[in-house]
Amino acid sequence: MTSPPVRPSEKPAGAPESAPTSVSASISASISASRLQRALASDFVYDFTRAPIAIIAGLVVLFLFLVAILAPLVAPTNPFDPASLNLMNGFTPPMQANMFTGESFVMGTDDQGRDLLSAIIYGLRVSLFVGVMSVLLAMGLGVSLGLIAGYVGGWLDNLIMRIADIQLTFPSILIAMLIFGVLRGIIPPDLRDEMAIFVLITAIGLSEWVPFARTVRATTLVEKEKEYVQAARLIGLGRHQIMWRHILPNVLGPVLVIATITLALAIIAEATLSFLGVGAPATEPSLGTLIRIGQDFLFSGEWWILTFPAITLLALALSVNLLGDWLKDTLNPRLK
Repeated sequence: MTSPPVRPSEKPAGAPESAPTSVSASISASISASRLQRALASDFVYDFTRAPIAIIAGLVVLFLFLVAILAPLVAPTNPFDPASLNLMNGFTPPMQANMFTGESFVMGTDDQGRDLLSAIIYGLRVSLFVGVMSVLLAMGLGVSLGLIAGYVGGWLDNLIMRIADIQLTFPSILIAMLIFGVLRGIIPPDLRDEMAIFVLITAIGLSEWVPFARTVRATTLVEKEKEYVQAARLIGLGRHQIMWRHILPNVLGPVLVIATITLALAIIAEATLSFLGVGAPATEPSLGTLIRIGQDFLFSGEWWILTFPAITLLALALSVNLLGDWLKDTLNPRLK
């Protein structure tokens, strides 16, 4: 009796197993490798590797971000743990042994005996968290309003732009202080310390949305007259689909530059508010809070309590600003 014929889709018994998984994996690996090669050969990477200032600034920003993210692992102590504090270590100079306990600290200690290096690392984490979240809030609000104003136009465009013009007449730090005070007054007193960081993020974010809105609006006015938008209208796409799926990806180029520069401004604004005593609470001190504490002891000889947090804030803000300036020059087609 003859065996039935084997269909092309069937495998005879004992036939070796095919390896579609390994083939697809090799294809995916080759695609990823080709994408990586194209990315490394791009003009963006080429310009970055030939800009020593941008490289140094990028390394500084990357280092500070990693230190802040890994604060529990890299900090010598937890400066916010009362059990780890010893008041006898207070005002210990950098790299010198304390006359009572014999302990030494790289950057010294403050008036409460906290290791200043650990306090800076944890304060850097608070400052970067507030700065990044403020920029995300400002970017989301500004991009949305700018896209709506540029595409819809009419009275809505006039309303949004007039509000932006009015806000530009005041310094952003005053707007942030005003919003911070209003929100603090709304929150119940027993929740103010817990909500202080989120109130600070909201205040800074609402004071920095205008540059995003004005830039996105100007770009949207140009993009909505192009052929791909006209084609999207002809095939019956709605206004929201055209705005968010087609125009939005083409107006995000300048937003990256503005976000980088705004990050430095947000970090400085947070430090300013905390320095004035209306920012981060004492239980979660930021770099601005540490600078305010150090100022009280500057003229009594404990210079390190102010100097090291100030240098950290200066290095962070300067590096982010230098990266923003490089991005602005690199992404500007008129300079190519």
